[in-house]
Amino acid sequence: MRIAHQQRWNLTPRAAIAQQQRLRKKVIPRLPQPLPSNPLVAGTDVSYDQGSDQLFAAVVVLQLPELKIVAQATTIDRARFPYVPGLLSFREAPALLRCFRKLACVPDVVMVDGQGLAHPRRFGLACHLGWLLELPTFGCAKSILCGSYGPLASRRGATAPLVHNQETIGVALRTRAGVQPVYVSIGHRIDLPSAVDLALRCAPRWRIPEPTRQAHILVNQLRLAG
Repeated sequence: MRIAHQQRWNLTPRAAIAQQQRLRKKVIPRLPQPLPSNPLVAGTDVSYDQGSDQLFAAVVVLQLPELKIVAQATTIDRARFPYVPGLLSFREAPALLRCFRKLACVPDVVMVDGQGLAHPRRFGLACHLGWLLELPTFGCAKSILCGSYGPLASRRGATAPLVHNQETIGVALRTRAGVQPVYVSIGHRIDLPSAVDLALRCAPRWRIPEPTRQAHILVNQLRLAG
Protein backbone atom coordinates (compact mmCIF):
# COMPACT_ATOMS: atom_id res chain seq x y z
CA MET A 1 0.00 0.00 0.00
CA ARG A 2 1.01 3.61 -0.50
CA ILE A 3 2.26 5.86 2.31
CA ALA A 4 0.50 9.23 2.15
CA HIS A 5 3.16 11.46 3.76
CA GLN A 6 6.95 11.35 3.93
CA GLN A 7 9.25 12.94 6.49
CA ARG A 8 12.84 13.02 7.69
CA TRP A 9 13.64 10.71 10.59
CA ASN A 10 17.22 11.76 11.42
CA LEU A 11 16.08 14.34 13.97
CA THR A 12 17.35 15.33 17.38
CA PRO A 13 14.92 14.81 20.28
CA ARG A 14 14.42 18.57 20.43
CA ALA A 15 13.53 18.72 16.72
CA ALA A 16 11.24 15.71 17.14
CA ILE A 17 9.30 17.48 19.90
CA ALA A 18 8.96 20.55 17.67
CA GLN A 19 7.63 18.34 14.88
CA GLN A 20 5.07 16.77 17.22
CA GLN A 21 3.87 20.23 18.17
CA ARG A 22 3.45 21.17 14.51
CA LEU A 23 1.82 17.95 13.37
CA ARG A 24 -0.67 17.70 16.23
CA LYS A 25 -2.55 20.58 14.58
CA LYS A 26 -3.21 18.27 11.62
CA VAL A 27 -5.02 15.61 13.67
CA ILE A 28 -8.61 15.16 12.47
CA PRO A 29 -10.73 14.06 15.49
CA ARG A 30 -13.60 12.66 13.44
CA LEU A 31 -14.41 10.18 10.68
CA PRO A 32 -14.38 12.10 7.39
CA GLN A 33 -16.57 9.31 5.99
CA PRO A 34 -18.32 6.33 7.60
CA LEU A 35 -16.40 3.10 7.99
CA PRO A 36 -17.72 -0.07 6.33
CA SER A 37 -20.01 -2.09 8.57
CA ASN A 38 -17.41 -4.88 8.67
CA PRO A 39 -14.09 -3.09 8.24
CA LEU A 40 -10.60 -4.40 7.71
CA VAL A 41 -8.76 -3.56 10.94
CA ALA A 42 -4.95 -3.54 11.04
CA GLY A 43 -3.15 -4.12 14.32
CA THR A 44 0.46 -3.07 14.89
CA ASP A 45 3.16 -4.05 17.36
CA VAL A 46 6.92 -3.67 17.79
CA SER A 47 9.25 -5.83 19.88
CA TYR A 48 12.90 -5.29 20.76
CA ASP A 49 15.90 -7.58 20.96
CA GLN A 50 17.04 -7.24 24.55
CA GLY A 51 20.42 -5.60 24.85
CA SER A 52 20.60 -4.30 21.28
CA ASP A 53 18.97 -1.75 18.99
CA GLN A 54 17.39 -4.43 16.78
CA LEU A 55 13.62 -4.29 16.55
CA PHE A 56 10.89 -6.44 15.04
CA ALA A 57 7.69 -4.92 13.66
CA ALA A 58 4.44 -6.50 12.48
CA VAL A 59 1.12 -5.44 10.99
CA VAL A 60 -1.78 -7.91 10.90
CA VAL A 61 -5.06 -7.13 9.10
CA LEU A 62 -8.27 -8.78 10.29
CA GLN A 63 -11.77 -8.74 8.81
CA LEU A 64 -14.70 -8.05 11.11
CA PRO A 65 -16.93 -9.61 12.33
CA GLU A 66 -15.15 -12.99 12.17
CA LEU A 67 -11.76 -11.44 12.98
CA LYS A 68 -10.19 -13.57 10.30
CA ILE A 69 -6.61 -12.71 9.33
CA VAL A 70 -6.54 -11.55 5.70
CA ALA A 71 -3.03 -10.05 5.43
CA GLN A 72 0.13 -9.56 7.43
CA ALA A 73 3.61 -8.12 7.02
CA THR A 74 6.77 -8.00 9.13
CA THR A 75 10.15 -6.35 9.10
CA ILE A 76 13.39 -6.58 11.07
CA ASP A 77 15.21 -3.28 11.49
CA ARG A 78 17.43 -1.29 13.80
CA ALA A 79 16.18 1.59 15.89
CA ARG A 80 17.83 4.77 14.69
CA PHE A 81 16.30 7.07 17.29
CA PRO A 82 17.12 6.87 21.02
CA TYR A 83 14.59 5.76 23.58
CA VAL A 84 13.04 8.99 24.84
CA PRO A 85 9.73 8.90 26.73
CA GLY A 86 7.04 10.59 24.63
CA LEU A 87 8.95 10.16 21.34
CA LEU A 88 8.22 6.50 20.67
CA SER A 89 6.87 7.15 17.18
CA PHE A 90 10.27 8.37 15.95
CA ARG A 91 11.75 5.05 17.05
CA GLU A 92 9.01 2.69 15.82
CA ALA A 93 7.09 4.34 12.97
CA PRO A 94 9.80 3.84 10.28
CA ALA A 95 9.72 0.05 10.78
CA LEU A 96 5.91 -0.02 10.85
CA LEU A 97 5.78 1.97 7.60
CA ARG A 98 7.94 -0.71 5.97
CA CYS A 99 5.34 -3.27 7.04
CA PHE A 100 2.47 -1.22 5.63
CA ARG A 101 4.28 -0.84 2.30
CA LYS A 102 4.34 -4.66 2.03
CA LEU A 103 0.62 -5.13 2.62
CA ALA A 104 -1.42 -6.45 -0.29
CA CYS A 105 -4.55 -4.61 0.94
CA VAL A 106 -5.40 -1.23 2.41
CA PRO A 107 -7.01 -1.48 5.86
CA ASP A 108 -10.04 0.63 6.69
CA VAL A 109 -8.75 1.45 10.16
CA VAL A 110 -5.52 0.95 12.12
CA MET A 111 -5.28 -0.03 15.81
CA VAL A 112 -1.94 0.81 17.43
CA ASP A 113 -0.53 -0.86 20.53
CA GLY A 114 0.20 2.52 22.10
CA GLN A 115 -1.14 6.01 22.63
CA GLY A 116 -2.81 8.52 20.36
CA LEU A 117 -4.14 11.72 21.91
CA ALA A 118 -3.44 10.30 25.39
CA HIS A 119 0.08 11.72 25.23
CA PRO A 120 1.64 14.71 27.04
CA ARG A 121 1.87 16.65 23.75
CA ARG A 122 -1.32 15.08 22.32
CA PHE A 123 0.63 13.37 19.53
CA GLY A 124 1.41 9.76 20.31
CA LEU A 125 2.31 6.94 17.93
CA ALA A 126 -1.31 6.49 16.75
CA CYS A 127 -1.55 10.18 15.78
CA HIS A 128 1.80 10.13 13.99
CA LEU A 129 1.18 6.87 12.15
CA GLY A 130 -2.37 7.93 11.27
CA TRP A 131 -1.12 11.15 9.70
CA LEU A 132 1.62 9.34 7.76
CA LEU A 133 -0.92 6.84 6.40
CA GLU A 134 -3.93 9.18 6.22
CA LEU A 135 -6.07 6.36 7.57
CA PRO A 136 -8.43 6.24 10.55
CA THR A 137 -6.10 5.27 13.40
CA PHE A 138 -6.46 4.96 17.15
CA GLY A 139 -4.41 3.83 20.11
CA CYS A 140 -5.31 0.92 22.36
CA ALA A 141 -2.69 0.84 25.10
CA LYS A 142 -2.11 -1.56 27.96
CA SER A 143 -0.94 1.20 30.32
CA ILE A 144 -1.34 4.95 30.88
CA LEU A 145 1.25 7.44 29.68
CA CYS A 146 -0.51 10.46 31.18
CA GLY A 147 -3.84 11.23 32.79
CA SER A 148 -6.09 9.43 35.25
CA TYR A 149 -9.64 8.11 35.44
CA GLY A 150 -12.31 7.71 38.09
CA PRO A 151 -14.57 4.80 39.04
CA LEU A 152 -14.95 2.13 36.36
CA ALA A 153 -17.68 -0.52 36.51
CA SER A 154 -16.49 -4.12 36.39
CA ARG A 155 -18.76 -5.18 33.47
CA ARG A 156 -17.51 -5.68 29.93
CA GLY A 157 -17.92 -2.50 27.91
CA ALA A 158 -17.70 -0.15 30.89
CA THR A 159 -15.82 3.09 30.24
CA ALA A 160 -14.45 6.00 32.26
CA PRO A 161 -12.98 9.23 30.83
CA LEU A 162 -9.19 9.45 30.86
CA VAL A 163 -8.42 13.04 31.84
CA HIS A 164 -5.19 15.03 31.77
CA ASN A 165 -4.96 18.74 32.65
CA GLN A 166 -8.77 18.92 32.72
CA GLU A 167 -9.00 17.59 29.14
CA THR A 168 -10.54 14.25 28.18
CA ILE A 169 -7.84 12.52 26.15
CA GLY A 170 -9.33 9.03 25.91
CA VAL A 171 -11.15 6.40 27.93
CA ALA A 172 -10.40 3.44 30.12
CA LEU A 173 -12.31 0.55 28.53
CA ARG A 174 -13.15 -2.75 30.19
CA THR A 175 -12.93 -5.37 27.43
CA ARG A 176 -13.53 -8.26 29.85
CA ALA A 177 -15.53 -8.26 33.05
CA GLY A 178 -13.38 -7.94 36.13
CA VAL A 179 -10.02 -7.54 34.36
CA GLN A 180 -7.79 -4.51 33.96
CA PRO A 181 -8.98 -2.05 31.29
CA VAL A 182 -7.24 -0.96 28.13
CA TYR A 183 -6.79 2.72 27.30
CA VAL A 184 -8.29 3.95 24.04
CA SER A 185 -7.50 7.31 22.44
CA ILE A 186 -7.97 8.69 18.96
CA GLY A 187 -5.04 8.95 16.60
CA HIS A 188 -6.26 10.53 13.35
CA ARG A 189 -9.42 10.63 11.20
CA ILE A 190 -11.60 8.97 13.85
CA ASP A 191 -13.76 9.97 16.82
CA LEU A 192 -13.51 8.48 20.29
CA PRO A 193 -16.90 6.65 20.32
CA SER A 194 -16.01 4.92 17.04
CA ALA A 195 -12.59 3.93 18.40
CA VAL A 196 -14.14 2.51 21.58
CA ASP A 197 -16.76 0.59 19.59
CA LEU A 198 -14.10 -0.94 17.34
CA ALA A 199 -11.86 -1.88 20.26
CA LEU A 200 -14.76 -3.67 21.93
CA ARG A 201 -15.87 -5.43 18.72
CA CYS A 202 -12.31 -6.65 18.26
CA ALA A 203 -12.08 -8.07 21.79
CA PRO A 204 -14.74 -10.80 22.05
CA ARG A 205 -12.59 -13.04 24.25
CA TRP A 206 -9.32 -11.52 25.48
CA ARG A 207 -8.42 -8.29 27.26
CA ILE A 208 -6.27 -7.18 24.32
CA PRO A 209 -8.22 -6.64 21.07
CA GLU A 210 -7.48 -9.25 18.45
CA PRO A 211 -5.66 -7.06 15.86
CA THR A 212 -2.95 -5.93 18.27
CA ARG A 213 -2.94 -9.32 20.02
CA GLN A 214 -2.24 -11.09 16.73
CA ALA A 215 0.43 -8.51 15.83
CA HIS A 216 2.05 -9.13 19.23
CA ILE A 217 2.05 -12.90 18.65
CA LEU A 218 3.55 -12.48 15.18
CA VAL A 219 6.24 -10.04 16.23
CA ASN A 220 7.36 -12.30 19.08
CA GLN A 221 7.52 -15.28 16.71
CA LEU A 222 9.71 -13.16 14.43
CA ARG A 223 11.96 -12.13 17.32
CA LEU A 224 12.39 -15.68 18.59
CA ALA A 225 13.09 -17.00 15.10
CA GLY A 226 15.71 -14.32 14.58
